[in-house]
Amino acid sequence: MSSIIRSMARPVAAFAFFPVLAVMAQSQTAPPPAVPSGSAFVGSNACKTCHADVWQNFYKNPHYKSVASGMEPPERTGCESCHGPGQAHVAASGGKTTIPRAFSLMQPKQAIEACLTCHENNFDKANIRRSEHTQNGIACTSCHSIHHPASTKQLLAKKESDLCYGCHAGIRAQFEMPSRHRVNEGFMQCSDCHNPHGSFAATWGMGQRSHMVEQALGNQSPCLKCHVDKRGPFVYEHPSVAVEGCQICHSPHGSTNAKLLARPVVLTLCLQCHNAGGSGTRNLGVDLQTSRHNLLDPKYQKCTTCHVRLHGSNADQYFLR
Repeated sequence: MSSIIRSMARPVAAFAFFPVLAVMAQSQTAPPPAVPSGSAFVGSNACKTCHADVWQNFYKNPHYKSVASGMEPPERTGCESCHGPGQAHVAASGGKTTIPRAFSLMQPKQAIEACLTCHENNFDKANIRRSEHTQNGIACTSCHSIHHPASTKQLLAKKESDLCYGCHAGIRAQFEMPSRHRVNEGFMQCSDCHNPHGSFAATWGMGQRSHMVEQALGNQSPCLKCHVDKRGPFVYEHPSVAVEGCQICHSPHGSTNAKLLARPVVLTLCLQCHNAGGSGTRNLGVDLQTSRHNLLDPKYQKCTTCHVRLHGSNADQYFLR
C-alpha cells in the first residue's frame, strides 16, 4: 500500500512525453554550430547597436553586474560572456551562424554546459548534469529567459507554477483538490520543496529517487522547513516517519482528505502497518492491535484521540498525551 501512496505523490516525469523526447535525444547527437575562426571580442556596446530591445532592459538583469563591475575580462563581460566573441557576427551584419553560441541552435547539453561556465560553483546547481530534467532533455533555456524574463529574480520565462505545470499536468490536478498546499494561491512555490536543478541523496522513501526534493537541515525532508514542530529529535520516534517519510501517510501535493492524508479514515491509515487481529509484534517489531482495542467500538476507530504525538514523543513510547 505504501508503494501505491508513493506513486500517487510522484510527480509526472518529463519522460512521459516520449515523442518529444525522442526528437530531443536524436538532436543531441547533432554536431554543434561551427564557431567562427579568428573572431575577437568587440564589447557589448557593439551589440546594442542592433539589439537595442534587449539592451535597454539589460540593466535589470543579474548578468548586468559583469558589465557594471568593470573588472571582468572580455570573455566574462556582458553579451559576449554568454554568446562568445562577436567580431565575426558584426562583420557579417548578423546571423545566428556567425555567433559562437546561438542558444536557439544549441542542443540541451550544450546550453547547460554554456551556463555552467559561470554557474558551476553554485551549490544548488551542483547536480544539474545528473538531474532528471537534464536526463530528459530539459535545458536551462527551457525554463529561463535571459532577455525577456517574466521574473527578474530567477529570470523565469513564465510564472514558476505555470512552468512546472507545463510538464507536470498530473501534479496540477492534485493542487486543485480540497486539501492542498497553497501553490496556486501564491503562498509557496514548487521550488520551496523541489530543486529543479537536481538534488542530492533521497531524503525519504528508503532509496527511492528523490524527485529533485530539496533538503532541509541534516538531510531531512523539506516538509520540516515549515512544520518545524515535527522535526525533533524525539526520545521515541515513529519509525514510519523516520524511515519512509511524511508521504507514507500524507499526499504532499493535494488530497481529497483532511490534512493531506492518503486515506479518508485515520483508522485505515494506521492499520496499513498496525494490522488488527493479534497481539505482540510482527516483522520488524511493528506493534499489532491487542484485544483491548475492539475496532467495532467507535472510540477505538480514531487512533489520534489517544495517540496524539504520532510524529514523535519525548514522554511515551506509544505516543500518548
